[in-house]
Amino acid sequence: MKVKYEGGQVLTDVMPDLKKTKFSLLGVVFFIYCACSGGAFGVESIIPTSGPGMTLLLLVVIPLMWALPMGLYVSELTNLAPVDSGPYVWVKMAFGEFWGYAFGLWMAVAWYLTGASYIVLATDYIGMYIAMTPTVAFIVKAVIILVFTVVNLLGVQEANILNTIFTVIIVVAFMAVAIVGIINWENNPFDPFMNTEAGAMSSLGVGIAVGVWMFCGFTAIANLGGEIENPQIIPKGMKLCIVLIGLCYILPTIGGIVSVGPWYEWGTTIDYSTVLFTHVGKWAGMAFMVVAVISQLALLNATTATASRSFMVLGKDHLCPKFLSSVSKNRKVPVWPIVILAALNLVLVNLDFEILVIILSPLLFICYAGFAVAFLKLRKLYPVEKRGDLYYVKGKISPYYIVIAMLIIGIVGLLLNGTEYFLLGYVLILFALIMYIFCKKVYGGLAVENPLLYPVNEKTGLAKGDIVRFGYFFLIFGAIAFLGSFFLRWYEADWGPEYYLDLYGSGLISNWSLMITVATWVGAIMLVLCVICFLVGKKIDPIPDDDE
Repeated sequence: MKVKYEGGQVLTDVMPDLKKTKFSLLGVVFFIYCACSGGAFGVESIIPTSGPGMTLLLLVVIPLMWALPMGLYVSELTNLAPVDSGPYVWVKMAFGEFWGYAFGLWMAVAWYLTGASYIVLATDYIGMYIAMTPTVAFIVKAVIILVFTVVNLLGVQEANILNTIFTVIIVVAFMAVAIVGIINWENNPFDPFMNTEAGAMSSLGVGIAVGVWMFCGFTAIANLGGEIENPQIIPKGMKLCIVLIGLCYILPTIGGIVSVGPWYEWGTTIDYSTVLFTHVGKWAGMAFMVVAVISQLALLNATTATASRSFMVLGKDHLCPKFLSSVSKNRKVPVWPIVILAALNLVLVNLDFEILVIILSPLLFICYAGFAVAFLKLRKLYPVEKRGDLYYVKGKISPYYIVIAMLIIGIVGLLLNGTEYFLLGYVLILFALIMYIFCKKVYGGLAVENPLLYPVNEKTGLAKGDIVRFGYFFLIFGAIAFLGSFFLRWYEADWGPEYYLDLYGSGLISNWSLMITVATWVGAIMLVLCVICFLVGKKIDPIPDDDE
């Protein structure tokens, strides 16, 4: 989309009713830390599958190939367009209404559905030491939901005070593990380098699939862009937080590997608390388990703030119900989204929502890589030479490093995360297309306020050129499904059938061969739909020449 850019920030007053909050440097660091990490919980599962040496290598490489590029483009774009619902806005600015809606919806759904997992995990950690009936466990979950709903209804500043407290406790606890472990050094952290029984490809694949999840979520702060009075503080805070997260992963992991073992029992009988149990005492190990609860609460608190802002600009753009973009008069916070999130969590914490996590997983890899592509397009639409003193990533090759690194890790993560993740992710991929058509027809979209700039095709009732855009949609995701199915057929052939049958027992996702076949056909059908959309769109719904 052609734009007339004369310099400076854009979209600075999209949601003028929101309260502006001035963030300190540490405030930014602590919010990002709670949204992205909450501690090294999860790294334990990489050690036995990839090997101790490979784990440590990945904890160095993945930040450079995934976390840093993500942090850089988030920092630049939140300074160019300081607005809530940032990820939706970026893609809309770069590629228009349809693509903006798709990426915005995917991220919004992901944020809305992941909070319940933190509530369940926090309750499970408590249940390890305090026996609870199902009724008591539900009451605990309800209390957790209530507390963090109230905190977020008070405002971003109050929520981040809690993030500050949580971050300090978590970082101190993991540094204690690192120090105690290194003092009691007994094992070689690179012996063995990898899990030789699993093989090099499997060790690397599983490690990357899990490792990239440990460095996700840096886009969360962009959802609050319109409420941060001083967005220029974000780049420095982002870089400091990436370093902090990296150190909080690497140092405790080294301390754990060298002081307790065997390495292949990590994630089952051994975890970070074992270091303190073994070398300090039972009280220290118990205290660390309290930190495990705090970690989940930190993630929940940051996710609530993030999710509640994800539909705000979509509502203002007439692409979802208007009340999702309204704010309270006194506190100036989005009350309805926060309350809806609380009600949804009350339901999800009682269900086996593992399938939801499986469906969401590949979408996040697609989104993070897609945002990087949007970043590159926005560089052309809004040249950095005109941005004045706004922060942007320096260096001629830096933008290409960001995009290439994100695409490589994004594709690897998508393909190596598991066939069930890869296939079922298409439920939400197609859901976005269906919901766009529905919301565009019901609410009107961008054409409501500016029909000349965003014209509607009277034949389709959608934006002019949407049929062709749907063709590109089917081309991209059809090619990924079709080609990816052949890769997975090769990659998982030796162990896939037995693994999925043992893991799931019955149903589609227990039948590896059927999943591969379905993925192939889904890809083929989408490619056929791509051709149809291009042929039909060329005749009745071409993209306007001055648009894309």
